[in-house]
Amino acid sequence: MFRFEHPEFLYLLLILPVLIVFYIYTIIRKRKAIKRYGNLLLMKELMPDVSYKRQNLKFWLTFGAIAMVIIVIAGPQFGSKLETVKRQGVEIMVCLDVSNSMLAEDVSPNRLDKAKSILSRLTDGFTDDKVGLIVFAGEAFTQLPITSDYISAKMFLSSIDPSMVSTQGTAIGAAINLAMRSFTPDESSDKTIILITDGENHEDDAVSAAQAAAEKGIHVNIVGMGEPQGAPIPVGGSSDYMRDNAGNVVITKLNEQMCQEIAAAGSGLYVRADNTNAAQRALEREIDKMDKSELESKVYSEYDEQFQIFAWIALFLLLIEFFTMDRRNRIFKKVKLF
Repeated sequence: MFRFEHPEFLYLLLILPVLIVFYIYTIIRKRKAIKRYGNLLLMKELMPDVSYKRQNLKFWLTFGAIAMVIIVIAGPQFGSKLETVKRQGVEIMVCLDVSNSMLAEDVSPNRLDKAKSILSRLTDGFTDDKVGLIVFAGEAFTQLPITSDYISAKMFLSSIDPSMVSTQGTAIGAAINLAMRSFTPDESSDKTIILITDGENHEDDAVSAAQAAAEKGIHVNIVGMGEPQGAPIPVGGSSDYMRDNAGNVVITKLNEQMCQEIAAAGSGLYVRADNTNAAQRALEREIDKMDKSELESKVYSEYDEQFQIFAWIALFLLLIEFFTMDRRNRIFKKVKLF
């Protein structure tokens, strides 16, 4: 990947064609001035030490050096570098339900997109914390290992959809167990699990998993998505809704009681998401209460300064230009090797 840190300085490259035009103009003026005194071929014989090739070389050397300096000023950056950083923060594992029921539109625009929006804004508020992402439906998978790279976290978050997990269901217990194993070993910072789900059709003992997390000092916070009265599940690419085997429209409801039980067992917070930012603010307050400690993490810096090579090229061209004389060297002219 390549970019310029200050691309506005590249407009200075417009000077280069102006310099070429000006140089050609000066050459034409010189020739016209020489013609006033006589024939060009005759004048050339009278000025044996004048070297037009050397003058052209000096111009193009200066031209190249100016181009390199402009590139240096613009700040070329490419490649990537791995940095070890130490921060005061906490560790957060996000478990996001991606079952088909999360496509219901009882919150706007739908449960899944609302959940992604909450997480995206929550991530924007992180500065020194670590965050990881697990997606689950009938099974749980690590989408992003715990990291301080928020750019990657948001990139992975934006690509989430129900097709990522082929097995349908709501394996909340499996997601909590996977999250517990995903934290950085031997870190003393506070740890929390943020579980975002509608809680429908859960298939395992999520309460026991939350209790096990609480015993390890890991709080399990739940964000309930949807409304208790429920909503139909849209079928992608059509105006119809998901139906059961009897042809009836399936209504998916938020299992709020179960979500509250999991949060209580996990010594965490339960909050229901709506069309406001209340859930996000509640999670931010809960994270702010946590004890922060020093976290060490490896972070990829997306861009690395690489102006040095262009600066060396500019210096090399200027040195050659400086030691190149306008006229032929009389000493070397007398040297005859053969």
